[in-house]
Amino acid sequence: MPVACHAPLTLGCSHPGQFNVHPVPCVWGAADPKDRGPVIASTTDFMNKNAIGTHNGAYSTYRAVALACGRYPAGFKPDLTNTQPVVHFPPRAGWTGASRIVSIDPWGHLAHMVFKDQLVKHDIRPTISITKAHISLKEIEEATLKGRLVVDGEVMRNASTANCTKIAFEHVWHLPGIAQRFGVEVGHLRRCLFEETGGMFPELITRTDLDIFLPPIGGVTVYIFGDPAKLGNKAFPCACRVHDECNGSDVFGSDICTCRPYLTHGIEVCIETAQKGGVGVIAYYRKEGRALGEVTKFLVYNARKRQEGGDRAETYFLRTECVAGVQDMRFQELMPDILVWLGIERIDKLVSMSDMKHDAITGAGIEVVERIQIPDDMIPSDAHVEIDAKKAAGYFSTGPAMTEEELKQAKGRGFEKY
Repeated sequence: MPVACHAPLTLGCSHPGQFNVHPVPCVWGAADPKDRGPVIASTTDFMNKNAIGTHNGAYSTYRAVALACGRYPAGFKPDLTNTQPVVHFPPRAGWTGASRIVSIDPWGHLAHMVFKDQLVKHDIRPTISITKAHISLKEIEEATLKGRLVVDGEVMRNASTANCTKIAFEHVWHLPGIAQRFGVEVGHLRRCLFEETGGMFPELITRTDLDIFLPPIGGVTVYIFGDPAKLGNKAFPCACRVHDECNGSDVFGSDICTCRPYLTHGIEVCIETAQKGGVGVIAYYRKEGRALGEVTKFLVYNARKRQEGGDRAETYFLRTECVAGVQDMRFQELMPDILVWLGIERIDKLVSMSDMKHDAITGAGIEVVERIQIPDDMIPSDAHVEIDAKKAAGYFSTGPAMTEEELKQAKGRGFEKY
C-alpha cells in the first residue's frame, strides 16, 4: 500500500526560519505521480520541503562552502530546459507500492515534467538523469583484437569504443521502507542515522512527519549496452554486473584485488549479450572499500602486509574486522531497487561471485539463470589472497571447495617487493 508522508498540522522544527512550515504531501508508492506528489529537498523551498537533507549527496558540502565563499549565488534555481532524458523509461510495475523501491525516487528522472504545474510554486529537482555516451577501454580493444567482440557499428563503434545509455541516480530514502527492508524499527533507524552522522540532520529526530531522507552519500551510475527498451522483456537475454566502487583498481589499476578486471569482464559480457540481440547492464555503486571508505581500506592493506606470516588468504577478512569492526558494510539489501526500477525480471548472465548480491537480487523476485565468475587468467597475481579468501567464505565458484591447506598457499607480496 502507498504510504503518506506529510504534516497534518503546522509544525516547528530545528532550524531558524522554518516555523509554520507546510510540507507538500508525498504518498510513497502511489501509481500516479499526481497522487504521489514530488520530492522537495531544495534549500530554496524550506517552507514546503518534504524531505530531510538535500540534493547532490556528498557534493552538497562543496555547494555550502561555495556559498560561504560567495562563489555560488544564494537562492539559485537551475534552468532545466533541454535536460530531460534522451531515452524514455516509462513507469514499471515495480514503481508502485511502498516496499518495492525504497532507496530511489522512481519518478526522479521525470520530476520536472510530471510535476511541471507545481514548478511555479516549488523548487523541484531531478534525482535521476539519463544521457547517452561512449566508453573506451583498453580491455574492450583487447577483446576485439582477440575476436571475442566485433565492431558492428551499433553497439561497438570501433575496436575500443562502445555505445551506451548512462543513468545517474541520487539516493532518495523512504525511511519506513528502509527500516522494513533491514528489519528494524524506524525510530531506531532514525536515531542511529542522527547520532552516527554527528547530529548532522536533527530533523531525523525532530521532524517525524518527514519520511523521506536524501543521505549525503555517493550515488549510482548505470551503463546500458543495447536497446534499453528490451529491459524487462524476457524474449531478450539480459546480462548484468552490479559493481561496488574500487577507485584504486577501477581507475588506477591496482593489482591487489580483482575489481577492475571483473568490471571490464562484466562490460565485455554485457556488450557481447547486446550484440547477440539482448541487453547488458552495469550498475556501479559508490561503496568504496566495502562501504568502509578508502582510508580504512588502506589501513587494512597495511595490516595485511605487516602481519606475522605475511598477507594470507585465511586472515583476509579478519584483518578488515580488526580495523573496521565488520568484514563488510555494503549491505546489498537496497541494491536491487535499481534493477526493479529498470524493470528487470530475469538476469540470464549475472557476472558476480558474491552470494550477498545474488541473494539480494533473487530475494527481490528477479530470476538469475547463470552466474559467471572471473576467469582465472584475469586474476592479478597479488589478488589471489582476496579471491581465494572469498571462495573459501562461500563465494560462488564452479571449481571444488578449497581445503584449509590450499587456502594457506595463497600469499600476497610484502612491502619490500613494491
